[in-house]
Amino acid sequence: MTSRHQYSFEKLRVWQSARELARAIYKSTSQFPSREIYGLVSQCNRAAISIAANLAEGSSRRTGKDQAHFSEIAYGSLMELACLLILSSDIGLMPETAEQKLRESIENISAQINALRRSQQTRQR
Repeated sequence: MTSRHQYSFEKLRVWQSARELARAIYKSTSQFPSREIYGLVSQCNRAAISIAANLAEGSSRRTGKDQAHFSEIAYGSLMELACLLILSSDIGLMPETAEQKLRESIENISAQINALRRSQQTRQR
């Protein structure tokens, strides 16, 4: 087995958490009815992917201000996902216990993104 290059974003604990969350969201939404494939399934999956993707993109930026901007976008996607999961539970597409478990991950990632953003905002370059 050959070793592969590891990008800087892959070393971020928050990106690793976002990656795990995306996997969990895809698994959870695969249980939704097929009528939701272009609705909540698609929206939840896109929001979950956006979190990890924006953290990765932000890591490539040169200034702390630019990095923090992408962390803010990732946080927005995280809050969108939280809302979608609450609504999914409200309308009976997701058991409340599943929503609560995902919510714990969201709260953890929220704290990690906020800490990262604070660090980025104080960094000059």
